[in-house]
Amino acid sequence: MKRNKTLSLWKQIKEDFLVPKKNDPALSSSLELIFNYPGVWAIIYHRFANRLYKRNFKFIARLIMSLAQFLCKMDIHPAATIGRRVFIDHGIGVVIGETTIIEDDVLIYQGVTLGGVSLSKGKRHPTIKANSVIGSGAKVLGNITIGENGKVGANSVVVKDVPNNSTAVGIPAKVVQKSDKNGKLNHSDLPDINKEMFEYLFKRVALLEHFMKEHDCLGLIEGNQNLELIYKKFINAMNSIK
Repeated sequence: MKRNKTLSLWKQIKEDFLVPKKNDPALSSSLELIFNYPGVWAIIYHRFANRLYKRNFKFIARLIMSLAQFLCKMDIHPAATIGRRVFIDHGIGVVIGETTIIEDDVLIYQGVTLGGVSLSKGKRHPTIKANSVIGSGAKVLGNITIGENGKVGANSVVVKDVPNNSTAVGIPAKVVQKSDKNGKLNHSDLPDINKEMFEYLFKRVALLEHFMKEHDCLGLIEGNQNLELIYKKFINAMNSIK
C-alpha cells in the first residue's frame, strides 16, 4: 500500500465525502450525498467503528456496524482495513469480511462479497491492492490478492490471485489482459469464454443428432464448416487468457 500520511478521523471523513465527485458523474449536488450514497455512509460508519475496535471496544464497534448494516444494507466487519478514497458505488448487498484489506483508491460496485473460505483464525479474507475495481456481484474469496490496478468483472468468482494490471472474469475467474488506455474496466469488451464454449458444444451435439436421424452427409459437411467459425471464436477467447 502506498504510505500516505495518516489523516485525522475528521479529515478522512471529509475526504470520503469528496470521493463521489471524482467517481460518479451522476452526482449533481452535494446534498445528494446525504440521501443517495449509502456506500459513503457505510465507509464513514466503518471509520468510527474501526477505531473503536482497535481500542478493544469491540461490542460498541459491532453495534455501530449493525446500525450501518440496517441503514446502508451492507455488511462490513469493523476489523476490516479500508484505505483512503475507497468508494462503494450504490453498494447494496456488499459484504466485507473481518481480515479484508482494501488499499487506497479502490472502487467497489453493488453486490460484491470480499469473503472467506475458512473457519480458522488468521488472515482468511482477500487483499485488494490500490486502484483496483471490483465489478457488480463479484465474489472474491479467501486469502488472495487482487494486484494493483486489478479489475474483477461483474459476477465473477475469484479464488486465486490476480496479478497487477490484470482483469479476472468468469466462474471460476480466469485472468486476462484487457484494459483500455485509461485502465478502465469495459465489461462489453471482455471475452465470454463460457459462452463460446457452450455455443460450440450445443451446436455440435445438435448437428450430430440431425445427421443420425437424416443421414444427411452434405448437411454434416456444411454444419461442420459453420462450427469451425464458432470454434475459432472459442480459441480466440482462450488465447486472451494469461
